[in-house]
Amino acid sequence: MNDLAINRFTNEALEGESEFIIKIHDINDNEPRFTKDPYIATVPEMSEIGTSVIQVTATDADDATYGNSARVVYSILEGQPYFSVDPETGLIKTALPGMDREVKEHYQVVIQAKDMAGQMGGLSGTTTVSITLSDVNDNPPRFTKSLYDFKVPESTELGSAVGVIRANDADINANAEMDYRIIGSDGPGMFDISTNKSTQEGVIVLRKPLDFERKRQYSLRIQVDNVHVSPRFFSMGPFRDEATVKIQVEDVDEPPVFERSSYVMEVKEDAARNTAIGSVSASDPDGVRSPVRYSIDRRTDMDRVFNIHAGNGSVFILRQLDREESAWHNISIIATEFNNPRQISRVPVYIRVLDINDNAPTFATNYETFVCENAKANQRIQTVSATDPDEPVGGHRFFFSLAHEASGKANFSVRDNKDNTAWILTRRNSYNSLQKSTYLVPVVISDGEFPMQSSTNTLTVRVCTCDREGNMKLCNAEALTGRAGLSTGALVAILLCVIILLMIVVLFAALRRQRKKEPLIISKEDVRDNVVSYNDEGGGEEDTQAFDIGTLRNPEAIEESKQRRDIVPETFYPPVRRPAPPPARDNNNGDVRDFINQRLQENDSDPTAPPYDSLATYAYEGNGSVAESLSSLESVTTEGDQDYNYLSEWGPRFKKLADMYGGDDSDRDS
Repeated sequence: MNDLAINRFTNEALEGESEFIIKIHDINDNEPRFTKDPYIATVPEMSEIGTSVIQVTATDADDATYGNSARVVYSILEGQPYFSVDPETGLIKTALPGMDREVKEHYQVVIQAKDMAGQMGGLSGTTTVSITLSDVNDNPPRFTKSLYDFKVPESTELGSAVGVIRANDADINANAEMDYRIIGSDGPGMFDISTNKSTQEGVIVLRKPLDFERKRQYSLRIQVDNVHVSPRFFSMGPFRDEATVKIQVEDVDEPPVFERSSYVMEVKEDAARNTAIGSVSASDPDGVRSPVRYSIDRRTDMDRVFNIHAGNGSVFILRQLDREESAWHNISIIATEFNNPRQISRVPVYIRVLDINDNAPTFATNYETFVCENAKANQRIQTVSATDPDEPVGGHRFFFSLAHEASGKANFSVRDNKDNTAWILTRRNSYNSLQKSTYLVPVVISDGEFPMQSSTNTLTVRVCTCDREGNMKLCNAEALTGRAGLSTGALVAILLCVIILLMIVVLFAALRRQRKKEPLIISKEDVRDNVVSYNDEGGGEEDTQAFDIGTLRNPEAIEESKQRRDIVPETFYPPVRRPAPPPARDNNNGDVRDFINQRLQENDSDPTAPPYDSLATYAYEGNGSVAESLSSLESVTTEGDQDYNYLSEWGPRFKKLADMYGGDDSDRDS
């Protein structure tokens, strides 16, 4: 620090600057302060004396170089006699041996830090230290009781829990994990025990079926051990415990029990009906020994081939058996308690049908045999074999021979090869297909079993033309036809095609017939001339037979040969026209009107006439029609009122009508 003395009146320096050094001496005005508050620490239980727990630290703001103002000393205010603190370092240690977590787990320790080296007048500060004892495996598991009793029905399913036991361990977490096991049992393998990891319980499980009638009680010796054991605490005793478990088996009503799990029976296929082939036996395992009733599950014997005696379980056959049809029969037999029909059990029965020699051997296949016309005697033309559905124990042995009735005049011979085959040989040097195209060779095949079975099989031999090497070139037409005969399926297909063609023809004819009978006039709007309706176009002025107006003038001439005009006639017989006297020219129109009126009256009074007669459609329209008359023949107006001169303007085809009606009055009067 620099100071300068000046005159206060003149502000002039009285002397030079002077330097002063001021030193401030510290006093103890700050208390020690801990770096944390509170402290949290953990120490294992059962730790030895002097085991370090945690170190606390306090600081003092005073000058540590001046006196003892910043010299801190630690002391314990609360927590004795369990813990102690080093006064210089603040290290907290255990002060009492054998601290047990299971007795007391949490401790609160108050530590004081005081400056001035702990002397009187020093300032101080405090902090709290929370100390927790951590667990160690210092406690063995213990069962709550030495004997456990359980009751289990004998019908309990395998794998089911029959009881749960539990041992207590004062430790926690991994130190309390236990393992249960069976160390003794009067029923080996009957039960097993496992540990539930979440609850640390021992679960007793059934491994074999229970039977009240066979054993009613089981005794088990169970031992429990700690999984994690510290060698430090071996001296505290064995970390295991034992207990006895008694299991009482309760009786339940059980279904009958068969003596065997399955039965195999044998019967010959020629056994007579009602022949007993075996028996089954079942009994009630309960103490009451209820009678048992037997039956066959018909779902396994739909054809009712077998039956069973309800009382003694004897199985017998109801129908004739055939091994070749079914060699094995698998049925299921039901046993039912007489006193409780709901208690049933089943057993499979396998019935084998034994073979007997009841089938004759036959050709193994359908042979197609031919002989060449130039064949030599004793030439082999075919090798045949046989088959038999029977199955003899020693295998098949077949014998071949020519039928006795054909041996005298035979054209072929049979040679048995003694190996279940035979050769067909020729007995002459040549054959003629024109004389005989086919030969039937009867071959007798018999077996060597008892009783012997035999059959006669016919071999068809065709006579064919061959080359020098014996290869067939051509057979007769009859043989070729027989060989190339159509199969049943082909014949059916051909027959169906023929039937379809016939149906098409009949349908076509019916359509044509219906078309012929279609009415000429379809509706009232379809008004046509007679000639048009009959598709007769007419020959023009050269055709004098197309239309005869005299018919209209003399209707009685065709009364007897009147035709239906509403449909196309199937057969047409031209009516015989009677000559009629030519009427006067001035009465032409009147004749036409009278003819039409007569036909109208006939159709109106005829109840059998169709509703649309072709003549009825040409009725008089009336004078008031807007379209006027469609016909050139005016049926109401008089001849004088009608002018037919326009007919001459229609061309040469209407010249005939123009000459008849188109003349002048002088011509008609003459």
